[in-house]
Amino acid sequence: MVEKVLMCGNGAVGEGAIQAGCRHYFGYPITPQNELTAYMAERLGELGGVFIQSESELAAINMVFGASASGARAMTSSSSPGISLKQEGISYIAAAELPCVIVNIMRAGPGLGDITPSQADYFQAVKGGGHGDYRLITIGPASVQELYDWTAKAFYLADKYRNPVMILGDGFLGQMMEPLEVKKIEELKLPPKTWALTGAKDRSANIIRTLMLKVGELEEHNKKIQDKYKRIEKELIEYEAVLTDDAEIILVAYGTCARICKESVFLLRKEGIKAGLIRPITLWPYPSAVIRKISNNIKCILTVEMNAGQMVEDVKLAVMGRCPVHFYGRMGGGVPTSKEIVDEIKGLEIK
Repeated sequence: MVEKVLMCGNGAVGEGAIQAGCRHYFGYPITPQNELTAYMAERLGELGGVFIQSESELAAINMVFGASASGARAMTSSSSPGISLKQEGISYIAAAELPCVIVNIMRAGPGLGDITPSQADYFQAVKGGGHGDYRLITIGPASVQELYDWTAKAFYLADKYRNPVMILGDGFLGQMMEPLEVKKIEELKLPPKTWALTGAKDRSANIIRTLMLKVGELEEHNKKIQDKYKRIEKELIEYEAVLTDDAEIILVAYGTCARICKESVFLLRKEGIKAGLIRPITLWPYPSAVIRKISNNIKCILTVEMNAGQMVEDVKLAVMGRCPVHFYGRMGGGVPTSKEIVDEIKGLEIK
């Protein structure tokens, strides 16, 4: 049976995690994701799970490391500067090939900034924000329902690939309320976690570590995880296409900006301008091939973001000069309006 409720995005993330079997949460308060921490405290208390408000963000991510190493489904959440503090631990978790879910409800920066929404952590999320060669599977939901659905799916993906998954939202998505269908999570079967540290009675000991000092050992480990990333890029690409079949101009945006761009597409269509939208859902792996293919048949692309221009670099790499790529962005908590985007399109010199 599907239950329909009115819920904020942060709460939807929490309930998605609960429905996916997460019973271990470790976090530290920061706005605008505090509702998620509070939600997990209440729900895990009801279910007999483990909730710890740690003494710092550094402690929280290392608690996730320990719980994940034991085979538990574990998560943490924070917002921008808090995620920065977790980066060393995230690198360790990725190196150890441990599954977990990390939620970033982005706020404006740089520095402490303010609590308004932003998309300025894109580089950090999709390029590997800590040290070393690693990647996070990164998901950019655009609604309260998607925050629920993709958080639940994130635990499956993390276990399937033994890799951290990041849910990349923003202050708008975390705070806004929308109707949510709380659905039963149907999962495909996964192999048992024979690698987990569950005690070595009647079996040989498992060892989970990231320090590798033998000559060539670390290079071989890096080759192994890079091969995994190549497999993820082949198997996991998600995006939404809106009115792209006959489009001459394509908007590219994710998350909150994609919602606004969708309205802009409809407004432009009313004025006879053939606009469409590509909304990446997986931010890594990125739907480069989709954008590359469509770039052969259009006049230009406008990338819209709440930052100084980050995802636009991935769009340009995908297009590789096949058509002009323009950028429109708002920074420091500024949020573009559909009218601003329409005016930006009209102001472009399109041949």
